[in-house]
Amino acid sequence: EELFEALFFCAAPISPRSPPHAAPPRPAELAAMYKNEGNAYFGEKDYGRAVRAYSEGLRQRFGDVELRAVLLSNRAAAHCRLGNYRSALADATQARKLKPDHLKAIVRGALCHMELRNYSEAITWCEEGLRIDSKEKKLLEMRCKADKLKRVEERDARKAKAMAKKEQCQKERLLAAIKERNIKLVVEPSSEEEEISGSLAEICLDGFHSDNATGAKVHLDADGNLNWPVLFLYPEHEQTDFIEAFHENSRFIDHLMVMFAELPPWDLERKYLPRNLELYFEDEERAEMYELNPAHTLLQVLQHQRYFVKAGTPTVLAFVKSSPFSKKYFSGKKVHRL
Repeated sequence: EELFEALFFCAAPISPRSPPHAAPPRPAELAAMYKNEGNAYFGEKDYGRAVRAYSEGLRQRFGDVELRAVLLSNRAAAHCRLGNYRSALADATQARKLKPDHLKAIVRGALCHMELRNYSEAITWCEEGLRIDSKEKKLLEMRCKADKLKRVEERDARKAKAMAKKEQCQKERLLAAIKERNIKLVVEPSSEEEEISGSLAEICLDGFHSDNATGAKVHLDADGNLNWPVLFLYPEHEQTDFIEAFHENSRFIDHLMVMFAELPPWDLERKYLPRNLELYFEDEERAEMYELNPAHTLLQVLQHQRYFVKAGTPTVLAFVKSSPFSKKYFSGKKVHRL
């Protein structure tokens, strides 16, 4: 704020009205009156009215280039106070075109570039102003600050580029590992229909992601093994379990033993014991169900010819053996038993 106050001269009083029978003021006089009015509003921190007053002055048709440059520069200052940095920059630029050595317009334009994070442009404006006045403190300080921020921005851009390249390489390694294991993915397509692809060349990297609430994704560990987020569904109770990193060589029964070491609060009948459970996956394309062997590893299941990983998260349905609910659920469905 001190910077703007220092840039702005003291507001002149609003010109008195002309006597009743005096000749109407000329356009240049009107423009000067509006300039003074804008200055008064600016001094009162009423920047919106200041902008309107300067704009009225600029609408007048007069040939005083210096006065027009002052109106533009002053309106730029008011726009800056309102946070309208692009409008302020446009005014400062126009003021410089009319009066290239207008130092206040240059300072205000440099300030706008700083606020807009256009650090290279801010440095250019500062250097042009310093050619007019090499000791202008505000420009010296701004140029130094802009140079530091530009270096930080360039460093961050290099880091981001390197990180993006690293992530791309990791994605390619990941998808190559999935292809090598003959795991089939359902990738979210751009059209309404889903496309199933087992070929790395056909897999869209941007479409392969996990929609689970935790944001967990399949990844390769240090030993080159895949770890998947896996969702367990319990249709009878409308409950779920989620494993963020299911190692591809881990067996389902081992996870069930941990998950049901204590019975869940929703299992009031105490039926959900590992030995009582049957696991299935659904082939949505054919509307068929496949029973899984709990002693199988995740990799063995994912390599099944009819298993397709959707949205990056393998899904398994769990039922209590021979329960009334499971019988009703599978009624009318084609089920491939073990």
